[in-house]
Amino acid sequence: MLLAAALVYTSFSASSEARQPSQLRDAAPGRSYQVTGVVLPGYRRAGDTLLFRVRDRHGSGSVAIRYRGTVPDPFRTGREVIVTVTRQGDAFVGRRDSLVTKCPSKFTAGR
Repeated sequence: MLLAAALVYTSFSASSEARQPSQLRDAAPGRSYQVTGVVLPGYRRAGDTLLFRVRDRHGSGSVAIRYRGTVPDPFRTGREVIVTVTRQGDAFVGRRDSLVTKCPSKFTAGR
């Protein structure tokens, strides 16, 4: 019983609401954030690092992200993603293997 309670507490205390890029203006260095946004054109690889920008779903705020790790097949311009990042100076660095793409068909209303 005690183990189950500890597991539930850890699960809820570790979760955090995903933020839009414009909400990261005052992000504290070294602290982790989940950021969600739409991938902008111009992403590229530099060795084993994926360099990309995400912008607010409805707005113009954006941040650049340096990411290493598994990149989901549906990753592309215009796709909404969630990634855990840490601010390092003026840059946001993604946590390895934390990049997830959202499937647009699950979030659109049926006709």
